[in-house]
Amino acid sequence: MHIYHKAVISIVLPGLMVIGFGGCAQKKKYKKKRSPATMRTYCVRGKTYSPDYVRIGQKMRGISSWYGPNFHGKQTSNGERYNMHARTAAHKTWPMNTMVKVTNLQNGKSTVVRINDRGPFVKGRIIDCSYAAGKEIGLDRMGIAKVQIEVLGFAGKIQAPVTRTATATAAKKAPEREQRVLLTNFGIQVGAFRRLEGAKIFKQRHASLDPRYKPIIKQMHDEEGTPIYRVWLMGFSTEEEARDFRACHNMPGAFIVRN
Repeated sequence: MHIYHKAVISIVLPGLMVIGFGGCAQKKKYKKKRSPATMRTYCVRGKTYSPDYVRIGQKMRGISSWYGPNFHGKQTSNGERYNMHARTAAHKTWPMNTMVKVTNLQNGKSTVVRINDRGPFVKGRIIDCSYAAGKEIGLDRMGIAKVQIEVLGFAGKIQAPVTRTATATAAKKAPEREQRVLLTNFGIQVGAFRRLEGAKIFKQRHASLDPRYKPIIKQMHDEEGTPIYRVWLMGFSTEEEARDFRACHNMPGAFIVRN
């Protein structure tokens, strides 16, 4: 039911012009750092899905379904054997081992599951609960239901209480952990402009380059106080990851930045 296909997308960019900054002093071949298999873009039934990172407290609403005996013992997307009696679930894009609270909006019942599979690949459905988890919120009788799902933790551990206040407090106590999960610390400057209009055009050009990385505009000033609008591609977890991306996408005039 949950078949995980890998897709490789090649993107060729035109040469980038960056004002006020020199190009690369030397060429160096970087060995591309591979992302975890479960976080790579994949395709099912002709539709492409791009797994992305999430934060504590992030929510989503939609339809939940459940799967049980017909899949018991079969391999899930992260390599585990599906156990219908464990509290697990399938999600199309959230990271594996993310801890999620699932609330049935039609009867108020809730449960906590660990994501270990991909799916459900049905329009409108956002999560597929195991039999045990589904039964706790009434899916065994209802079949499907409107639900709200909320991120509680990562790596199979709950990192924040269910309440909003406690979740916000926990997030403030662990900012470094959240930054690592969101992958927003390192970036690549892909352009710099005197006019904001030019920066906006360049930002739009890079918006669809890779769904994992987001272009932003940073306004700064030169020594004379004249504004400079820099376009940064943000979302890299390490400097090495940013360098690998720059090398793979032929960005000779770009350089690494840190937000």
